[in-house]
Amino acid sequence: MTPDPYLLFLFGLGGVILLVAWLPLGLKRAPLSLAIVCVAIGVAVFSLGGLNFNPDPRTYDTLTERLTELVVIIALMGAGVKIDRPLGWRRWGSTWRLLGIAMPLTILSIAVLGVQALGLSLAMSVLLAAALAPTDPVLAADVQVGPPGSGEETEVRFALTSEAGFNDGLAFPFVHLALVFAAVAASTGNPMAWPSPQDWMHWAAMDLVWRIGAGLAMGWMLGRVMGWVAFDLPHVRLSATGDGLVALGATLVVYTATEFVQGYGFLAVFIAALTLRARERNHEYHRALHDFADQVERLLIMLVLVLFGGAIAAGLLSSLTWSDVAVCAVILLVVRPLSGWIAMWGSDLTRREQWMSAILGVRGIGSFFYVAYGVNHGDFGSSERLWAITGAVVLMSVILHGVAATPLMAWVERPATGDPKAGEDNEAR
Repeated sequence: MTPDPYLLFLFGLGGVILLVAWLPLGLKRAPLSLAIVCVAIGVAVFSLGGLNFNPDPRTYDTLTERLTELVVIIALMGAGVKIDRPLGWRRWGSTWRLLGIAMPLTILSIAVLGVQALGLSLAMSVLLAAALAPTDPVLAADVQVGPPGSGEETEVRFALTSEAGFNDGLAFPFVHLALVFAAVAASTGNPMAWPSPQDWMHWAAMDLVWRIGAGLAMGWMLGRVMGWVAFDLPHVRLSATGDGLVALGATLVVYTATEFVQGYGFLAVFIAALTLRARERNHEYHRALHDFADQVERLLIMLVLVLFGGAIAAGLLSSLTWSDVAVCAVILLVVRPLSGWIAMWGSDLTRREQWMSAILGVRGIGSFFYVAYGVNHGDFGSSERLWAITGAVVLMSVILHGVAATPLMAWVERPATGDPKAGEDNEAR
């Protein structure tokens, strides 16, 4: 007798929820990450052929866009709330270096590789570059700062968390630039056609200046409002409830309100979280907000990654050539580390911290969102190879960083004296 598909779904959902609760403890000291286990489960389950569902993002590109969008905005809220360090030019020096130097270098390098090594069109190369440039706020939990007030905010963790918070919004102008290239290619019939000066001016004014400005302004304004409601509203302060569900409501309100005025919602959510945290920086309510956002985020992460594993089992990577795989490895092992090292050169971080900030730039779910967004809003032609290359880079990142993150962070957080006991203490925390 064949089991009811609905009951199978409920059974799988229950198992995923239990894994969400247990895996962080089970993997605490293992050189594995939650992401690796989830992808492996997806590959195994969908390879058995018992499910009548093909989780290929090329088939469900709109669903892929919306699901990954939700995961990213919740992750951004959690990332902003848990950063203890007040926003400042000097205090956030490592962040500005990664955003202002490493990210543009990464985008330029990947775009050139897309055209020269992969033979992609200009539009598809720019979209690939925009999708793979950001450090992912979703899959980088092992290298991010700890919960609010926990004291787990070393320089490397802070740099990677703050970079991931900002760069998802700052990658969006380049996704829109890819859409400009796609529109020009469609109108001229030339995949290597260059936009006109008017196209460049419109892109700069709308997608670079207005959307970023609106994202920053809306995030700050709504963050101030949420801070007032949470901590200062007479008699009915939200913080008195201790209810972390507010984090989800605030995330959705900030994101949608910013999108209504055509600003970058990703950027607004992170700014709002930072502004909310600054209102009463040491209030215990921030921990409740973070913990709820973290639980929802982990559940959605597992769902997306299991589906990613299923897509791999269904042939997502089947169109890859060996030259594609080599370029994917270069993007992950050369482009990001070298760009990050150039950006961090001359900073106040130690040489060890500079290298770890450059190396541990995880690629993940945000990359899927940008590819899906681009494909759904522009004419890029067949997206099969684009999805395969993106999936390969993310899979490599999940495996490489999942295995290496724990020992590398223990190494970088070990005092310079090399005291093994101190290193063990850091790892235990």
